Amino acid sequence: MPQQTMQYDADHIKVLEGLEAVRKRPGMYIGTTGKSGLNHLVFEVVDNSIDEAMAGYCSAIEVCIEPDNIVTVTDNGRGIPIDIHKEKGLPAVEVVMTTLHAGGKFEGKGYKVSGGLHGVGVSVVNALSEWLKVVVYRTNKRYSQQYFRGVPKELFGVTDDFPREFTGTVVSFKPDATIFEEVDFTAEVVDHRLRELAYLNPGVTITFKDLRDEEPYEKVYCFEGGIKSYVDQLNENKEVLFTPPIYLKKERDAYEIEVALQYVSDYYDEQIATFANNIRTREGGTHLSGFRTALTRVINAFARKYDLIKDKDTPFSGNDLKEGLTAVISVRLPNPQFEGQTKTKLGNSEVKGIVDSLVDEGLTDFVEANPRVAKQIVNKALVAQRVRDAARKAQELVRRKSSLESTTLPGKLADCSESDPSKTEIFLVEGDSAGGSAKQGRDRNFQAILPLRGKVLNVEKARLDKILANEEIRSLITAIGPEAVSGFSDNDKFDDAPEELPNVLTKLRYHKVVIMTDADVDGAHIRTLLLTFFFRYAKPMIEAGALYIAQPPLYLVKKGQSKRYAYNDAQLEEVLTEWGRENAGIQRYKGLGEMNPDQLWETTMDPTKRTMLQVTLEDGEVADEIFTILMGSEVDPRKEFIEKYAGSVRWIDV
Repeated sequence: MPQQTMQYDADHIKVLEGLEAVRKRPGMYIGTTGKSGLNHLVFEVVDNSIDEAMAGYCSAIEVCIEPDNIVTVTDNGRGIPIDIHKEKGLPAVEVVMTTLHAGGKFEGKGYKVSGGLHGVGVSVVNALSEWLKVVVYRTNKRYSQQYFRGVPKELFGVTDDFPREFTGTVVSFKPDATIFEEVDFTAEVVDHRLRELAYLNPGVTITFKDLRDEEPYEKVYCFEGGIKSYVDQLNENKEVLFTPPIYLKKERDAYEIEVALQYVSDYYDEQIATFANNIRTREGGTHLSGFRTALTRVINAFARKYDLIKDKDTPFSGNDLKEGLTAVISVRLPNPQFEGQTKTKLGNSEVKGIVDSLVDEGLTDFVEANPRVAKQIVNKALVAQRVRDAARKAQELVRRKSSLESTTLPGKLADCSESDPSKTEIFLVEGDSAGGSAKQGRDRNFQAILPLRGKVLNVEKARLDKILANEEIRSLITAIGPEAVSGFSDNDKFDDAPEELPNVLTKLRYHKVVIMTDADVDGAHIRTLLLTFFFRYAKPMIEAGALYIAQPPLYLVKKGQSKRYAYNDAQLEEVLTEWGRENAGIQRYKGLGEMNPDQLWETTMDPTKRTMLQVTLEDGEVADEIFTILMGSEVDPRKEFIEKYAGSVRWIDV
């Protein structure tokens, strides 16, 4: 059961400023008024409950999405203070709910560490909700208040006859439809974040309910193994080098770090999840830099001590130790400094040295006590180093050869005349037939075409040297810009110091890279192979918003002298309903090569008329899991995936 000893009352609530600007500029506080910003409302309320859990006063949290997208978050913490705030003359809970930068996290009295650094969370949720209701249980009483778009709708109410000895807070809210583009929470995103929080807070039970569908969805998460269990989950369906994961937990002054790491034998990418006070830092930061530095130094020191590498040998780089690495890094610290309100990167300069020192200390003790595991890591790094060296020599050979030729670009690339990358785009087209139509139909001023022959290599099952030896992959890399692809750049710092990553757009020859494949099963397979390559070896390009998927039409409908294109079955039905089915001719395009150049231009390539999907990366872990299942070596997980989703397939070419 959680402790209940620390005093927590109105004196702990520090007021910094008001709430006026939130509704006018919501993007400043939640990033966007799209889906991610809407989901962020849930996380801001949950973070307050998690702060109670980190302080040791909360053991259970429930999140429920009800019909009409009403969200209720319940915890069994101490309950938000309800006594009168001296400066404001209002109940402290009302101050928290209606005042920006008001909370118990600024002076270290209410919480030693917290994720809600800025104190804007629940007040911003209140401001951006059509209505919000808060219920607080303290001192055997029930306190409640409701707000309308951030303004109290009723006086602070108290129910004296509440008999249970229970403390906690219940916050219910309905997002304001006049603020958000669409009020429809993404259950998968919320579910994933809650599961993540359960890993980061071992022993805390987190329940998620989605009651919007006919069949209610409910999940209960509680992981006593903490981030060790998290690493196990990330490496599910993968062959690991050793088990269990290496686990380190260290403290220094007010700083606490937890690290769990494991290597995968048949996997050549890395997967690292970093957190600061339970907040996911997707862009890394100083805690990640400290971890990388310590890992590289400790493994090099172990390898030299036991003559696994000689003094004359090149030491391992950070890139050599990234191959197959899965790690979760969690730090807890007072006064964290995040870059941006969405908290995606930790900036505290002192954290790098603290994490470096503590990981060095803990990992050194581990490798000395577990030399077999340490040798497995060294052997994997040696293989990675040799492959990287071989790949670099192959690159140099190609570059020397290319310097004697008129151009280093692939011969089959039909380049554009515009030299400014920000104004150009390249279409990756399946086959010579479609490539021919695309070359004839394009605007040569700013559109380039690269035909790809057959199905490209599945990079999920191939090492870097094999990938770089593949003609189609090499043509692709050379065309879009080698420096934008991980493993092809000669600069180790590009990968070793993510906090100093240059803008990947400066490395691309085209700022729009468009996958354009046939609308059949083979086309979908080729598209998936290409997406796998970009996810594994050019992830920064996806994060920069440079990758797109073309949307060619599925149907051409003709009736008399009129014609209409339909991009899906629903549009086809609309056209036939409007025109009538009698005497309507329907042509289904199985391949791009069946389309005339002018048809391909007006439907798929003309910027004024086309529809393209931009590839985004909202949840890297889910994407990693899907690519591992679909493209990895293990057959059983793929079979289970197919069986699970086969019923939702709309059509299959035969």
